[in-house]
Amino acid sequence: MNRRYCLTLDLRDDRKLIAEYRRHHEKIWPEITQSIKDAGIEDMEIYLLGTRMFMVMEVNERFSFDTKMKADRENPKVREWEELMWKFQAPLPEAKPGEKWLLMEKIFKLEK
Repeated sequence: MNRRYCLTLDLRDDRKLIAEYRRHHEKIWPEITQSIKDAGIEDMEIYLLGTRMFMVMEVNERFSFDTKMKADRENPKVREWEELMWKFQAPLPEAKPGEKWLLMEKIFKLEK
């Protein structure tokens, strides 16, 4: 059974940087896409409004945040990508030092 996680992060309030960030996401490095799939993430979407981003991840039973973080730390290409992305991203006020995407709490679901 798949699970869904929703995360949020801000971009720096700079139109040129936001445009560049968008361009990077039009053609994500293949190593990054592969690392996402290898982690058990079956689908991922990122939405943007102003500077606020919202990510939706559909994951399978293999996925774990801890395992993904460990694999990312051991992958030089993922570390390079994350370092590049940090140029565009701004931590949320709730973030601990070095934290990027923060998990959101579901507070409502439409019942059938």
